[in-house]
Amino acid sequence: MNDTAEMLRLEGVSKSFPGVKALSGIDLSIRRGEVHALLGENGAGKSTLMKILGGIHQADEGRILIEGEERRFAGYSDAIAAGIGIIFQEFSLIPYLNAVENIFLGRYLKNRFGLMDRAAMKRSARELFDELGVRIDLDAPICRLSVAQQQFVEIGKALSLKARLLVLDEPTATLTPNEAAHLFNIMRELRARGVAMIFISHHLDEIFEVCDRISVLRDGANAGHAEVGETNVDALVEMMVGRRIEHSFPPKPRPAPRGRKVLEVPHIQLARGGPVNAFDLHEGEILGFAGLVGSGRTELALGVMGADRAHRKTVLRNGVPVRLDDPTQALAHGIGLLPESRKVEGLITDFTIRFNISLNNLGRHRSAGLVDRASEERSAAELSRRVGVKAPGIETRVATLSGGNQQKVVIARWLGHACEVLIFDEPTRGIDVGAKAEIYGLMRELTRQGKSIVMISSELPEIVGMCDRVAVFSGGAIVATLEGDSINSGDIMRHATRGGLQ
Repeated sequence: MNDTAEMLRLEGVSKSFPGVKALSGIDLSIRRGEVHALLGENGAGKSTLMKILGGIHQADEGRILIEGEERRFAGYSDAIAAGIGIIFQEFSLIPYLNAVENIFLGRYLKNRFGLMDRAAMKRSARELFDELGVRIDLDAPICRLSVAQQQFVEIGKALSLKARLLVLDEPTATLTPNEAAHLFNIMRELRARGVAMIFISHHLDEIFEVCDRISVLRDGANAGHAEVGETNVDALVEMMVGRRIEHSFPPKPRPAPRGRKVLEVPHIQLARGGPVNAFDLHEGEILGFAGLVGSGRTELALGVMGADRAHRKTVLRNGVPVRLDDPTQALAHGIGLLPESRKVEGLITDFTIRFNISLNNLGRHRSAGLVDRASEERSAAELSRRVGVKAPGIETRVATLSGGNQQKVVIARWLGHACEVLIFDEPTRGIDVGAKAEIYGLMRELTRQGKSIVMISSELPEIVGMCDRVAVFSGGAIVATLEGDSINSGDIMRHATRGGLQ
């Protein structure tokens, strides 16, 4: 680090919302030119703290000091003026404007005639991305850029505003390993230039790769601080959850004769001329779909259940051919999907737990043409309890829940619809280690009850730790199906990279 002078200090920051003490006396110190990890379970207070730092919320108590000077932020523009740039998980880019227009939105450069100087803005943006070592099509609308490129545009936008402190909230959640490595290189370069960074991530291995110091929040309070070189994953997890998590993955059942086939796909071809695939799923098993990002795992699952079109396919449910032209037909045959983007595709977050669980299930509570509210409430409460949703009650808005509890609400909905086959697409993305262990335990409990699960995941440890069999994808094709001792990271990657790494 070039300079260890303090860039930011938070002293005794507290914040309450109606009925909830979100933060209690938080202290945090960030040095100039360091990457500081901020860890904690979902609901620990990280987002609230960053919103206070960004002027989106105002603290009830406490002080914010920037380079020793106390500051008060009435809004995000005040935080920007103080040199703070926050890159949230949900980007603040306008999708149909290009990178240049997004970077200079509201502060366009003008020529000597007072007109917008597009050429100057484009030159400035190009210089900015050249400094970051990033190639961006400056003429393409943001919606046509990859997630990684959008991430770099957000970073460029913050740096163009002369940000001296960057907050990166789960920046690698949707990046490939190569894209994440590139981001880390950019972070190291920024650190060398004296830019301070707060790095929020649920991937603890990333902390040891790119961070200097660590602060942990638990239940809205400081749970500990550490130098990266003086701690380890187990110690961080214990700080985060208040207990040791000895085994994240529940034990797999002993090898036994497979149950009946609940889903058979003897052939499916998504596009004319594309690969033809086949797989089956047995009662009470977890079948993993593994492979590199873009290998066709999700596309195949969506094609099977009719969410995406398939050129041709044959599907048997309990040995009987069925027609699955859309998700409604899949649901009628007991097949449910937990989508990768639960907030966009799986939930209506402004509505209650009860509403989201009852969605698609109201017909079960209909009497004389009307919904029996008491029956609906009893069912939603029982399903919520069954999957372990932690909330004040079923009338709690889903938007206020942690990521793990939101995922449980989606699972409860499909259980209410008596789904026997569940497709989990990236089921633990964006949730903390404690909630991951709960989701894993719930999945294994569902299989003990006779449910069958297809688990699509980019995380090799959970594929290895959770799956009874694994279908490995490469280039849109299932290139191997592994079981037993063959389910290991080495064999999975060997098949997934068939044809050579890019």
